[in-house]
Amino acid sequence: MEGNMAMTINLNHVQMPQKEEGEKEEDLSVSRSDRSGQMKRKSSGSRDDSLDSLRNLPRCPLTPSLSPRKRTTSQSKTEPPLLRTNKRTIYTAGRPPWYNVTGTTFKEAFVIGLCGGSASGKTTVANKIIEALDVPWVVLLSMDSFYKVLTKDEQELAAKNEYNFDHPEAFDFELLVTVLRKLKKGKSIKVPVYDFTSHCRRKEWKTVYGANVVIFEGILAFANKELLKLLDMKVFVDTDSDIRLVRRLKRDISERGRDISGVIKQYNKFVKPSFEQYIEPTVHVADIVVPRGGENFVALDLIVQHVHSQLEKREITVRSALASAHQGQPLPKTLSVMECTPQVHGMHTIIRNKDTNRDEFIFYSKRLMRLLIEHALSFLPLKPVQVETPQGSIYEGKRLSGKRITGVSILRAGETMEQALMAVCKDIRLGKILIQTNHDTGEPELHYLRLPKDISEDYVILMDSTVSTGAAALMAVRVLLDHDVQEDKIFLLSLLMAEMGVHSVAYAFPKVRIITTAVDKNVNDEFHIIPGIGNFGDRYFGTDAPSDWYESDEGMDY
Repeated sequence: MEGNMAMTINLNHVQMPQKEEGEKEEDLSVSRSDRSGQMKRKSSGSRDDSLDSLRNLPRCPLTPSLSPRKRTTSQSKTEPPLLRTNKRTIYTAGRPPWYNVTGTTFKEAFVIGLCGGSASGKTTVANKIIEALDVPWVVLLSMDSFYKVLTKDEQELAAKNEYNFDHPEAFDFELLVTVLRKLKKGKSIKVPVYDFTSHCRRKEWKTVYGANVVIFEGILAFANKELLKLLDMKVFVDTDSDIRLVRRLKRDISERGRDISGVIKQYNKFVKPSFEQYIEPTVHVADIVVPRGGENFVALDLIVQHVHSQLEKREITVRSALASAHQGQPLPKTLSVMECTPQVHGMHTIIRNKDTNRDEFIFYSKRLMRLLIEHALSFLPLKPVQVETPQGSIYEGKRLSGKRITGVSILRAGETMEQALMAVCKDIRLGKILIQTNHDTGEPELHYLRLPKDISEDYVILMDSTVSTGAAALMAVRVLLDHDVQEDKIFLLSLLMAEMGVHSVAYAFPKVRIITTAVDKNVNDEFHIIPGIGNFGDRYFGTDAPSDWYESDEGMDY
């Protein structure tokens, strides 16, 4: 954090405690101090009013079936910005490049840590920050997802309210640090889903990917040194203990079917002591202390302003850098251009002709796609295998040495190549990546992706109709690498490429195999391939792109 964050603003809206001289940020061996003067207490009358409201709550039986809990699993989530209508889904904001021209991750996700006692309002503060930030691709990671799986004896204790869920030993910090570190670096991660009713992790874990900002919240978010190192901003939500107790009583009685005596017993035996011993002392490592939680709009505004300033410093341009790089260099050895036979030359003549009607354009494009994919499959590694023929003889054959092949198309025009791929590869799995160009910045942005499970083990055929600067192809390859696909198992296929795009991809990812039917030399000032093929998507689908519609490399030969 910058120096201006280590200060105290006496507004009674936000507290920014200074670090003691020589104190390490990650050092949590802090003696418990008396913070009664820092915490703003409610009057005794307010306490009585709050507690009186509990008397009106009905006593609920312990039987879960009669009074099910409303939230039974942990709540880590990520949602791309979108607008749903009756007929379609519109993606309203994309993720800009998070890597440089070398394909290396350039900017890590900005991680905000939210700490505070049970029922202090951490989730409310997190949602308020997400709403106020108004930036795409924000991930909310809850510490609740990382409770340890309880043994049978521990489950019996939990059923009797005799297990301490507020103790550091209740959490799997090793897994938590590993997951948050990968998420911060832009990698795809899997988050466990914890079931509070059975006190175990569900079989299906939640996949999270593509974070510009990560908001990590939990009662012990500051209780681990390695975890603290991953936090770019540390916020402590400071709520009066009486208010927290009232909230917890209301929640556990009305939502979880527990009786008031059991809740108070658990609070006095575990929750309150754990807060005083493990949670409250960590306020000293916080950059910002927020009294009154989600109602403190001044504090929230300061947090949002700082995050915006940090995100602006991390902005990067890729397309313009690609356009000026690698000029005059020989074509890379990883490029394979299909032989330009008279048949191939004739089909290029037809689809490049601006007067070709749509039916012929589609027919000859499909023929070229089929030839291209057949050509690409010859580069897959094969292993020798013996089979017995119907005549009882042994035939020395070949078989794919890997586990399987997966096709991934860059929408929209890359999707046109899927049919040819499925005709050649039986039962192939397919994935999709939507990349569009931002009209204001000229940069590619990731809007949507859907990839098959365990894609990291596959050979991946990445398809786009045309590649000009290579900006969209670079982003798509980076997405696959973030999902742990091996670089030398990625095959980029395109009907037409510009030399600039070939160089861009090969320079950033020298192990990716690039395969095409033709390479054109030039790209104009608008990043269109010359002589090119025009807007492949519009010509294939019979659409006319509006002036404010920009697509990936396929759209206008970008």
